[in-house]
Amino acid sequence: MISNRLNRRSFLIGGAGVATTLLAGCTTTSPQRAEAQPEPVDNSMYALMYAAMPQEQFPLPAIPYEKIDPRFYRQMVPNVTGERPGVIVVDTTNHFLYLTYEGGQAMRYGVGLGRAGFEWSGRGVIQYKREWPRWTPPNEMVARQPELEPYSIANGGMDPGLNNPLGARALYIFKNGEDTLYRIHGSPEWWTIGKSVSSGCVRMLNQDVIDLYNRVPGGTPILVKGVGMDEVPVAGSVPGLPDQV
Repeated sequence: MISNRLNRRSFLIGGAGVATTLLAGCTTTSPQRAEAQPEPVDNSMYALMYAAMPQEQFPLPAIPYEKIDPRFYRQMVPNVTGERPGVIVVDTTNHFLYLTYEGGQAMRYGVGLGRAGFEWSGRGVIQYKREWPRWTPPNEMVARQPELEPYSIANGGMDPGLNNPLGARALYIFKNGEDTLYRIHGSPEWWTIGKSVSSGCVRMLNQDVIDLYNRVPGGTPILVKGVGMDEVPVAGSVPGLPDQV
């Protein structure tokens, strides 16, 4: 039992190599939906999961995870999406992002959604991904917000850094070879996770988007379930933790 917990702990905190191997060997068989609740984990795991990351190009501070609803912590849950292993599913209704695995399981992350996060839905692929990306707001946004002109496409965008709206990592979604302008990206604004805010696409805690970035290769399929599409049932959260903080 101790060995199983240690293995699960390692997987949640940083099992990127194993995860990428699993995703690369995706099957088309639909996983069985598991009814069991996730195994309990202690708070020390989350302290490590959301600890400071001084090794990053721009050192990241620790996230005060105790102030976030525990439903939105990174955690392994039953795969309730109905998708085969190796698919990213964004549930815009419940503010969750799932990465599906074999064995009827999925890694679930909490996300925040900006206005742009509700403007596109459907199937696509992660065409490419970037560490500490530049941010270039679309010309339409610059027209609405002239103060963004210094960061326009013509001016080369905003340099990467802690204040860049795309955060530590960005995953770029394409459909039929065309850029959807829809992004999964990091954000230092941990208090917006689980909420709908004024700007951005799908925002994640920086520590979580780094974890997701390490788990998925380019070309990973993605399904964004928007309003009016079949809802994703909500799997149980980590037992032993309060529903609200």
